[in-house]
Amino acid sequence: MSNPLARAKYINSVHSLRQLPPDDGREVVFAGRSNAGKSSALNALTNQKGLARVSKTPGRTQALNYFEVDPGRYLVDLPGYGYAKVPEAMREAWKGTINRYFNERASLAGLVVVMDIRHPLREYDLQMLDYAFARALPAHCLLTKADKLGRGEQARILAAVRKDLGDRATAQVFSADAKLGLDEARAVIAGWLEV
Repeated sequence: MSNPLARAKYINSVHSLRQLPPDDGREVVFAGRSNAGKSSALNALTNQKGLARVSKTPGRTQALNYFEVDPGRYLVDLPGYGYAKVPEAMREAWKGTINRYFNERASLAGLVVVMDIRHPLREYDLQMLDYAFARALPAHCLLTKADKLGRGEQARILAAVRKDLGDRATAQVFSADAKLGLDEARAVIAGWLEV
């Protein structure tokens, strides 16, 4: 199966909404805790080792990283949340930027929430899902690091997460290291991007 996401290339780090590309394409945004494996997931999905770089100081990067798959088709990497050791004023300003991005960005075609299968649906994960739900945006949850658990435990947690999510989002097990769930996730994202 060919991988349309393999064409992704880094375009820009956006620090303010004025720097966003024209709002006439399609973009899928990735969100997740700083230690959930978001960079690893992006790299595995695009079959590129160093596309999304891991920050030495999780939570410090306050930018949206844009990766172009095709002209006007983007993967957008939000900064990891949950471990940001930043001043309260900066955190509030960033929250306002994210609010505006989710509320005003017409190109936004879907949200992928990356969460460690051993710690799913934490407060920040639910907040991100609420952004999507508020504007009827499709959302998909990657339960990462699934290779750390046996198949039975994976299935049990996946069923519980799907029950908690109801019709707000879809979910799947995923492991960048074990290459588990790549085709399923790529199909969802490629469908949203229409590539």
